[in-house]
Amino acid sequence: MTNQELQILKNKYDIIGNDPALNRALEVAVAVAATDISVLVTGESGVGKENIPRIIHQNSPRRNSKYFAINCGAIPEGTIDSELFGHEKGSFTGASEMRRGYFEEADGGTIFLDEIAELPMASQAKLLRVLQSGEFIRVGSSKVLKTDVRVIAATNVNLLNAVSKGKFRADLYYRLCAVVIPMPALRERPADINVLFRKFASDFAAKYGICKVTLTEDASILLRKYRWPGNIRQLKNIAEGVSALESVKLSGVSDKCVIDVDVLSRYIPKEEPNLLPAKLADASDSYENPGERAAIIRMLYNLKQEVDYLKEVVASFGVQPMTPPQGYIPSEIHNEIDEVIEDPEEQELGTEDVADDLSIRTASMGLIEKVLKKHGGNRKAAAAELGISERTLYRKIKSMNLE
Repeated sequence: MTNQELQILKNKYDIIGNDPALNRALEVAVAVAATDISVLVTGESGVGKENIPRIIHQNSPRRNSKYFAINCGAIPEGTIDSELFGHEKGSFTGASEMRRGYFEEADGGTIFLDEIAELPMASQAKLLRVLQSGEFIRVGSSKVLKTDVRVIAATNVNLLNAVSKGKFRADLYYRLCAVVIPMPALRERPADINVLFRKFASDFAAKYGICKVTLTEDASILLRKYRWPGNIRQLKNIAEGVSALESVKLSGVSDKCVIDVDVLSRYIPKEEPNLLPAKLADASDSYENPGERAAIIRMLYNLKQEVDYLKEVVASFGVQPMTPPQGYIPSEIHNEIDEVIEDPEEQELGTEDVADDLSIRTASMGLIEKVLKKHGGNRKAAAAELGISERTLYRKIKSMNLE
């Protein structure tokens, strides 16, 4: 395209700027318009991705047919198939009559699927079938219908990452991305930022009959340095906000409304150091530390031993012990104890102090003395009769000053 043809195109679609990446995107859009090749438009939210499908459609042989722009993220998952492919009467609650979907209505035309990454996996499979064969089935029907529709998709996420995480079908991705048109973020077009601001401020002033705001050099530098996470949409909102509030203050004093850096800075949000969400641990990440896991299992094992010992002590006084609630020590924990601790007497986990806190401090001092005397001071035999480990018995003897 010549520079003149490119400028005519920008004027027609109200596109402002002269960034090389923007110009390249427009040139590619016009080049692929004459074909039915699949196009994927990528870029952050607010960069103007919606302009590309309109340019393609209106410069294609389908220009006289219908054009639908559909935001996949704005349609509830339960109704998106009905919206795209239609439904039969009585196919679900509220389906009081047959309805034609977008793919049926747009036969011969173009459908723009924005936020394609938000499409449910089941709907992705149906979309793939339409792209491959032009066939689809209404919800609640078994009749295969045909359509001739060009599909242009757009996304603000990395679809390859979504594919690797199992959130987007690989076959659909490769079907959609025959031609990829990346739209540059506003921060990548610093020379266009002030031009866009002047355009938005001028349009707002003309619409509401107020004086047009202009920026000082320092204010213009501030605009160019800001990251613009909301891109063109955010810049337009700020330009209109400044025009609405500041021109009212100054219009009665002067025909000019010059905004300096101090005034403009009140409208520019403070930069956030990091807005990325923290990664939450999956359930599978629990107890990643083997030593910590083993220590917990050892504690549970000692607790079970001492509960059994308590039951024996209570039974020795002729009292029927209460049956502990089912699930007191879950069966899955018992299984892990059996698997991990084959010989608890030989485990060296460095967690004796923790296990010691679980000892039964209410055990009868006299009973321990009696058992020790019975076995002639043999701690191993006494510990076996008491149902506790020899090490635990040693700690009890020491804590009770029985040595």
